[in-house]
Amino acid sequence: MYDMGTRKRALALVAQGRSLNSVSKETGVSRAAIRSWQVRLEPLVRSAPRPRCCDIPSPPSEPVAYTYLLGLYLGDGCVSLLRRGVYCLRIACADAWPGLIDACAAAMQAVCPANKVFRVQRQGCQYVTSYSKHWPCLFPQHGPGKKHERRITLDPWQQALVDAHPWEFVRGLIHSDGCRITNWTTRVVGGERKRYEYPRYFFTNTSADIIKLFTDTLDKVDVKWKTLNQSRAAVTISIARKASVALLDAHVGPKY
Repeated sequence: MYDMGTRKRALALVAQGRSLNSVSKETGVSRAAIRSWQVRLEPLVRSAPRPRCCDIPSPPSEPVAYTYLLGLYLGDGCVSLLRRGVYCLRIACADAWPGLIDACAAAMQAVCPANKVFRVQRQGCQYVTSYSKHWPCLFPQHGPGKKHERRITLDPWQQALVDAHPWEFVRGLIHSDGCRITNWTTRVVGGERKRYEYPRYFFTNTSADIIKLFTDTLDKVDVKWKTLNQSRAAVTISIARKASVALLDAHVGPKY
């Protein structure tokens, strides 16, 4: 229905960071067609070798980027089968944090450098997306249903990377499902009530397994944490001690 020139132009616009909706309006091509072209016109995605897919699997070639991406995936990511063995890795990033979107895209590109990374605009967020047949071997936590409804554990090679790069894993998790806020309180000093502010970090997730991966890693880097009492199903971890907040500020920092 569409000639190759139209297809390449539409994909080039998407590669520039344009949303499928805006590209569809400009070119007159349906969004469904553009999505299918993103898979069909990616021969390198199906042929490029990956260390995890070799006869003797080895860790990803960019361990720091991968460990950060693993944290993002466990928080706000998913892997979906499209067709002919090609999978889509999609990580949702809020529009409020453009730096986080760039960091996510950079990590995804570093982990699979032969694959294109797309940014698909949705209301209030962007889906940072890439297509490859290798995503399930890179993220063996992939499976049917929601993450909190199935068992989530790290393979030994993943745990070794987290042990080697714990702060990248913590940073990815906090960037996906966490935040840094400033709390305040008042105290009476010398008969005068004064306001005091102090920062703290939160991480919230419904999966008990992902919560444990987060807190186990915090323990290894000597960050003190506690669980907040809540009525909802999700669990929130709070980091408020001054020394622990200072560690997170040095290695994670607020979203941007």
